[in-house]
Amino acid sequence: MNLKYYYWYFNKIIPERICDEILKLGLSRQHRIATTGEIKEESLRGMSKEARTQLKALKKKRDSYVVWLEERWVWNLLQPCVRIANQQTGWNFEWDYSEPCQFTKYHKGQYYGWHCDSWDKPYHAPGKPTHEKIRKLSTILMLSDKKDYTGGDLEMNPRQYDPEKKDQVKNQILKVKELQEKGSLVVFPSFVWHRVTPVTKGIRYSVPAWHLGSPWK
Repeated sequence: MNLKYYYWYFNKIIPERICDEILKLGLSRQHRIATTGEIKEESLRGMSKEARTQLKALKKKRDSYVVWLEERWVWNLLQPCVRIANQQTGWNFEWDYSEPCQFTKYHKGQYYGWHCDSWDKPYHAPGKPTHEKIRKLSTILMLSDKKDYTGGDLEMNPRQYDPEKKDQVKNQILKVKELQEKGSLVVFPSFVWHRVTPVTKGIRYSVPAWHLGSPWK
């Protein structure tokens, strides 16, 4: 899908005191190793030889700590911005549900390699609001100021290039410079490939979230 805008941002849209409340909430809970759709948290419990192999494979793609936030007041902060971005960009995706937010912590050396947030099939969760829905829009709320860490940049690769022109690949990478101040928020389609580069100093705190709708028609 070709898009005019691959992301939409809001500069310092969430007040600093609210960001501090979310930060305090996230830090008050027990963190766990971040996993991916291929590797589930429960498969790493007990750290068997197989689990250690899975963990090693996981850290080639992702290395961070997370906490799930199911407080609705956090969702309510994000949803108006999603609606505005969806309209202003002309995406006009149909969505009607937000998943719990993920408080994420990146220490020095931690990162998240190239990935997209959407999957190749809808959720199968009978009886739950996510059933038969897919991720359509992603958000990331920044809880840290850029002065508090180095590295940890959000980068995107729309992958809209001619495969025969290898030099275009590098030129397609977009560094989201707007996501560098506390309280700033970025919204983007969940199928857009993106990554967080390794943090080289300090700690980076953020809150990713995903907003779902019926499968594409």
